[in-house]
Parts: sequence; C-alpha cells; structure tokens
Amino acid sequence: MSATYSGVPVDDLLEKDCPIREVLDRVGDKWSALVVVLLGERTHRFNELHREIDGISQRMLTLTLRALVRDGLVSRTAYATVPPRVDYELTELGRTLLVPITALHEWAVAHRGDIREARARHDQGADADARS
Repeated sequence: MSATYSGVPVDDLLEKDCPIREVLDRVGDKWSALVVVLLGERTHRFNELHREIDGISQRMLTLTLRALVRDGLVSRTAYATVPPRVDYELTELGRTLLVPITALHEWAVAHRGDIREARARHDQGADADARS
C-alpha cells in the first residue's frame, strides 16, 4: 500500500452516486459547516444565526437551514406564539458531524501557515514563469 493510499476507491469517487460527493456537497458549501458548529453549541433561533454568521443573507441562511433539515442534520421546531418562534437544533445525526468538522478545523489551524507558504512559493514561481 502506498503512503498516499486513502482507503477510498477511486472508482467510487468518480461515480455520480458517490456518498462522499453527496455529503461534501452539503457540508462543503460556504455556510453549512458554520451553521452546524453554531448549533453544536446550543439551540438557536433564525435571527440569532443570522446575526452570528457574518456575511450570510437571510435567503442563503433560509436555504442552508432547509437543506440541513431535509438531510436530517438539523431539526426545526415552530411554536404557535405571537410573534412566531422557530428554534433550530442539531439532531443526533447532526451531532455526529461535529467530529469530522472539528477535526478539519484543527487540521486547518495546524496547517494554515504551511498552505500560505506553499501558495506564496507557487505564486512567485508563476510570476517568474510569466516574465520569461
């Protein structure tokens, strides 16, 4: 087995119905991981999430929450009050997603400098190639 072997069959990654691609489509978008992390702390109302996630529009937050609810990662509880109250919280399935998201966060923090250095080296090489 090579040092780069991931354990994921390449043929599976190329399939249209690949489970990894399907999950990454959901949690790899710009906002879903942030919503999951916030809901991992506690239950939130829509406006709380909107205030805490810098740069997300109401429409995008709505679409993200709908998708996470549809996938069974978040539950939505509406209360018949005036004004209406809706709470969002992670489901048990959603809580299991905190483990890989936390691991990815830790990896990103540990390797952020390495990636920035690699980008700088690459960009300097690309600039030198462009001048040649």
